[in-house]
Amino acid sequence: MSARFHIRVATLEDIPALHQLIEASVRQLQTNEYTAEQRDGALGHVFGVDTQLIQDQTYFVACPAEQPTVIAGCGGWSFRKTLFGSDHGPGRIPEVLDPTADAAKIRAIFIHPEWARQGLGSLILEHCENAAQNAGFGRFEMGSTLTGVALYALKGYREEERIEVPLPNGSLLPIVHMVKLLKGVETTS
Repeated sequence: MSARFHIRVATLEDIPALHQLIEASVRQLQTNEYTAEQRDGALGHVFGVDTQLIQDQTYFVACPAEQPTVIAGCGGWSFRKTLFGSDHGPGRIPEVLDPTADAAKIRAIFIHPEWARQGLGSLILEHCENAAQNAGFGRFEMGSTLTGVALYALKGYREEERIEVPLPNGSLLPIVHMVKLLKGVETTS
């Protein structure tokens, strides 16, 4: 799979393409789990670009090897406390985490519908986990969409709690707080 895609650090120049990819992903791939009202309210709020990740160089884009200018998927990790959300999302906490005590945040993995269900989400997740692990983190957590829960459970994440996120349009968006501990890593909690 990795030979089919090149993963690189996202840049500020990628933002327009990322907005398009995220909107297409949400509107087409999350129809079974979220209503149109939830998807509309979440776009640009919960679902969207977090430029802090791009500035921190912890957000990545995946491009098909044969189409290097096409962004097929994106995702990242963070050494900051914010669990999920775009630049305009709720609960933004920019403080830096301690890798010896805190879990890295796996953030904003979206796949363009044309490239869905081909293993790209798993590839991006693995890339993010490896990068976070190389930065000293042995635990990961995320605010998963309902759409992503099955994949993340297969990859060793377990559900901690369900969160109802209030949206600007008055809807509530269910998000699943999930965690993963690497084998051989002791937890301080």
